[in-house]
Amino acid sequence: MNKLLALTLLAISYTHHANADTLLQTVDQEGDFKTFLQAVKTAGLESTLNEKGPITLFAPNDAAFAKLPKAKLKALMANPAELKKVLSYHIYPGKITSADVSAGKVKSLEGADLKLTVGDGVKVENVKVIGDEINADNGVIHTMSAVLIPKG
Repeated sequence: MNKLLALTLLAISYTHHANADTLLQTVDQEGDFKTFLQAVKTAGLESTLNEKGPITLFAPNDAAFAKLPKAKLKALMANPAELKKVLSYHIYPGKITSADVSAGKVKSLEGADLKLTVGDGVKVENVKVIGDEINADNGVIHTMSAVLIPKG
């Protein structure tokens, strides 16, 4: 009986991991987005990152959040409405892969334009995209080297 229970739990664990294909689940599994994931939960954006998509997520990693002044990060995390605005600025409701990114503007979920440049590597609002893109069933994740803050 214990072997059967252990095998069942192992199968459930493996199945959960194998089926974790949404942007939210992928970010959770990557391990370098703990602050981003906490911010998404605080802002109530989990369902957005689990939607059908396609969605492009410009996700700041933990090092990017660490660049913010501690007081600014603390204030953002204490204000879910402002945090939602900032995080929505990192989401484009469509799919932009590394292969098809081009210079220009795209409208973020927050409503403001995001300026993309490709001259010296891919940049969003002059913030460098680092590493390879990470694919999920409902979109793609590009790791940002800093947190994008919407103007105004």
